[in-house]
Amino acid sequence: MARKNTLTRFIEDVVDNTKDFVDDIVDRAKDVETDVRKAAKNVVDDEDETPSAKGSEIDALNRAIADLTKKVNALAKAA
Repeated sequence: MARKNTLTRFIEDVVDNTKDFVDDIVDRAKDVETDVRKAAKNVVDDEDETPSAKGSEIDALNRAIADLTKKVNALAKAA
């Protein structure tokens, strides 16, 4: 015998779906909270670096950009 869709079945479905929705929101909020904590920790850790360490990283990035620019220019001339 098939079960009929009744008002109580409808209310049960609404409550179950609402519970699933709230569970998903709470899980996503936990993920966001974890990500924010990691980001804040990374910012604090970055501030602890010495200025010379940051300067050497910037110099290395500038050299890499200059190298890539030369390669792009060479490819543009070849095309």
